[in-house]
Amino acid sequence: MTPETPSSPVAHLTVHTPLMPAILTWEIYLKDQGRSPHTIKAFMGDLNLLASFLPPDRTLGSITTQDLNHFLQWLEKGRGIPCSPKSLARRISSIKAFFRWLQRSGVLLNDPALRVIQQSVISPLPEVLTPEEVEAVLEVARNWRSRSKPDARPYTLVKLLLETAIKKSECLAITRNHIDPEGKEGPVLYVRYASPSNRYKERNLPLSQEWIEAYQEYLAQYQPADQIFPWSPRRLEYILEDLSEAAGLAKHLSFDMCRWTSALMDWKNGMEGDQIRQKLGVSKIQWREISMKLRQLAEQES
Repeated sequence: MTPETPSSPVAHLTVHTPLMPAILTWEIYLKDQGRSPHTIKAFMGDLNLLASFLPPDRTLGSITTQDLNHFLQWLEKGRGIPCSPKSLARRISSIKAFFRWLQRSGVLLNDPALRVIQQSVISPLPEVLTPEEVEAVLEVARNWRSRSKPDARPYTLVKLLLETAIKKSECLAITRNHIDPEGKEGPVLYVRYASPSNRYKERNLPLSQEWIEAYQEYLAQYQPADQIFPWSPRRLEYILEDLSEAAGLAKHLSFDMCRWTSALMDWKNGMEGDQIRQKLGVSKIQWREISMKLRQLAEQES
């Protein structure tokens, strides 16, 4: 990455600039790069903590690796507020990203965060449905399609999640033109993103004819204008919870549980790892942890 041009806000930063103005400049840079508000908020929170720890007159050029390590030790043991391994790992990532930006932009000659040890945290194994539980949920949803007052919505929702492994946000973003019931190679769902920074997550996912039939019932019953599921995320979560309760599950069915269950079914059915990765829309780095968890989950069920 080349240094920022003189017209960029970073051109006003030097080794003598205090930390806080640099953090605010980085926030502007992140917004210009199209980073999500959630990511920016997390970065700013982490860097503001660092600013509160260091003396207010500490300049960018005077911050050392030892300063950063002391800050991390304070987070773990001296702040008096619990800091989980996952939160600590994220804060280290924030610090590294900030000082890497300063160094690559030409503000700093050396990156003090380069030698800070990144702590990798692997979260616990996700909860998934067993094959028997999957069938129990689908059976309840099928029955609801043929009640005196038929409702195809629960089946359309849960079957879609189990077939495609899409995330909640992706499910909420589906519009009618994202579904092609008569694709050249069969029915297909187009997962699309508005932000250019997320284009790598876009993908085409096959759909079963069984799902298409339920989908047509659903369209006739609810007649959504554009967005396929025009309800709040919480309302859709309630539908999943109702299904798990009616199926007699002790587990609380969720979008995430359906996503992991779908990936695990593909794994156990022998789908190639990179195909599953592409189906999930995750990077190769993210896939390392995901594939390890899928392997462990498969071993638990065998």
